[in-house]
Amino acid sequence: MTSLTVPPRPRGRWMPWTAALVIVAVTVVMCLPGVGVGLDVAAIARNWQQGALRIVELLTPDWTFFPRTVGPILETLQMAVIGTAVGAAISLPVSFWAARPTNPFTPTRALVRGILNVIRAVPELVYAAVLVAMVGVGALPGILALVLFNVGIVVKLVSESIDATDAGPLEAGRAAGGTQAQINRTIALPDTWPTFVSQTLYVFELNVRASTVLGLVGAGGIGLLIDAVRTYYRYDQLSLVILEILVIVVVLDTVSDAIRRRLV
Repeated sequence: MTSLTVPPRPRGRWMPWTAALVIVAVTVVMCLPGVGVGLDVAAIARNWQQGALRIVELLTPDWTFFPRTVGPILETLQMAVIGTAVGAAISLPVSFWAARPTNPFTPTRALVRGILNVIRAVPELVYAAVLVAMVGVGALPGILALVLFNVGIVVKLVSESIDATDAGPLEAGRAAGGTQAQINRTIALPDTWPTFVSQTLYVFELNVRASTVLGLVGAGGIGLLIDAVRTYYRYDQLSLVILEILVIVVVLDTVSDAIRRRLV
């Protein structure tokens, strides 16, 4: 009867634990006063009464405030829809210019990617603040900020998806004598379309959330109302607005998930 040979224990079992300890140690150091952000946990204990009062107000929404929220909520949804549609229309061709298989010409690809890096480096709230100063308070600066935000995200995600696909069909199209535009339209676009639609739906969900924040700097939507009720410490009215946004986000997530399942 042959004896079983026990394989040696794998080396490096201690590495995950070491990495976890290093992360914990760095986090603790970054929270120390004078070294990192100076996290004062005791402030929670000192101000718990104020926090409890605000939580109680947030748990008792003012339902009579609902009629005043309908208009801003609809404007927020309109901003999200228009920003998503315009951003998607711009992002689809730009995604082909930013991907290596669909744009073999390195200078133009590097230029497009460089511009997109600059666009993504600026937060949408900064775009909104600058655009409000340029075109005035209202929905227009919010829509323009969302378009820039959408182009930066969708092009990056879709172009990376194109880079990860098999380049064989594209090479076959070139061997058959097709131009790059013909190859992109007839071969790359059908393969890219499900990913593009999925990312566009994802960005639409983000736009609804972002629109509520852009209004804080005057870019229209429900954010203007949030800023007003927050200024007057009407947390009961703020609670109603938050509840409406939550319902809209849940509905959009459900619809988007159903559409994605049909695309797969």
